Amino acid sequence: MSTSPDIKTEATSAGITVSFGEKYAASEQFDGIFKEGMGLVERTASYLDGPGRKEARLLRGPVSVLYATESMRLTTRLLELASWLMIRRAQKEGEITAEEARIKRERVRLRAPGRPAHVKGFADLPDGLRILIEASYALNDRIVQLDRAMQVVVGEPVVSSDNPVEAQVLRIEEAFAASRRRAATA
Repeated sequence: MSTSPDIKTEATSAGITVSFGEKYAASEQFDGIFKEGMGLVERTASYLDGPGRKEARLLRGPVSVLYATESMRLTTRLLELASWLMIRRAQKEGEITAEEARIKRERVRLRAPGRPAHVKGFADLPDGLRILIEASYALNDRIVQLDRAMQVVVGEPVVSSDNPVEAQVLRIEEAFAASRRRAATA
């Protein structure tokens, strides 16, 4: 989805923030990521209840413990992602207000983008579990990016500074302030 140069220039020169997040949340692309996310949840549940359970019984020692640990992490990650998707869909459908969505969203613990490469023994896990874990990380990365874009508040004045470092410092301070507010309400 691209913004025409005229709209971007006009919005920027007027000091108005154009919310990609609001536009995306109301789009068909959001419906696609929603279906993808819920499909991944269903595939994971089917795998863990079927072939995954059989594969887990064949594992021994540390790989067995790793399977249990990583399947719990996968389930937790997918529950958080599904919660985020459900909140955003409810807001899109008008079932909840933007403020209700914000409050509910603060309870969802999205993780920073990452990969399972740091997990010792990851390559020893069954292919089915590894594929689902990698797909969940890819979905997580996309949702984290969307979440950041959707947190932009339209109508807030754009902070302008002749000094780009000062502008970045202000953004960092705002991020830490938002983080502290979330921690205080948790």
